Amino acid sequence: MNTPGSAAPAAANPGRSRKAWRDIVVVVVVSAAAAMLCVRLNLSEVVLSWTRPEERFQLDELPGILLVVAVGLCWFSARRYAEARRELALRRMAEARLSEALDTNRRLARQYVDTQESEHRALARDLHDELGQYLNAIKIDAVALRTRLPAHDPADASALAMIDNIARVENAVLGLIRQLRPAGLDELGLRAALEHCIENWRGRMPTLAIALNLGDGLDGLDERHRLALYRLVQESLTNVARHARARHVEVRIERVAATVAGSEEVAVRIADDGCGVDVAQQRRGLGLVGMRERVEALGGSLAIASAPGEGFTLAARLPVDTP
Repeated sequence: MNTPGSAAPAAANPGRSRKAWRDIVVVVVVSAAAAMLCVRLNLSEVVLSWTRPEERFQLDELPGILLVVAVGLCWFSARRYAEARRELALRRMAEARLSEALDTNRRLARQYVDTQESEHRALARDLHDELGQYLNAIKIDAVALRTRLPAHDPADASALAMIDNIARVENAVLGLIRQLRPAGLDELGLRAALEHCIENWRGRMPTLAIALNLGDGLDGLDERHRLALYRLVQESLTNVARHARARHVEVRIERVAATVAGSEEVAVRIADDGCGVDVAQQRRGLGLVGMRERVEALGGSLAIASAPGEGFTLAARLPVDTP
């Protein structure tokens, strides 16, 4: 398995080997030059003539001592080199295990998100098919009951109130279904689903100006990416409505070139001019934790930037070619 932790040291090995061979060549050349110089100058006899007056210091034994020191330094260097190789091997193993653990964690997070969306889809279908049908039947019965009542019957007001309450429940159920499963995401694509989501928020918050900028190629993404992008926008606008007290929100989604050559990423930027938050506290919010899990499950990254009184900005990048 080619993991990021093992690929980098492997790529660096050729350069390290070339440097080692170059150092060996330098040592051999310098040693050969020193030997030739000593032979030509008869250096040992010259040194011996210089040290003969100081024979009491036994300076003629100095070459043997230096030889022992040199051998000791070579032994010390070999020991340190072997130790460095062992540490490097252990580090590569640790990096490989960490990369494998990260891959496993990402796979589990992806399975968790898929299971969650599958449950949302099943719950939305049950609400629509079961509860929706029963509400519709009750509403039809209430309308039929009202038509059978004589004029000015006191039960007429009760039947009318029943019809109004059923309509409110139906609207609430439809809202839950839209939250559980984005309307039109599968049939019309991500662009239409996001535009529909933004229009709903504009209707709920008429004082909030929402600017939506979508790049090309978004409808070609797979289901996981489409759902992740939709949930990012949905949760971000929910946070704006609850906490931001903003007047303007900009939502920008586009495909951009990734840092790895030949690959692409989807860049998301959602910024508002609201009251802002303390980033250290916001990181613990469940909404942000859920968004981060979705993004990291697809191998992406999510960052926030905010300060009290300076608005809130969410930036995410999702690799398109996630395995």
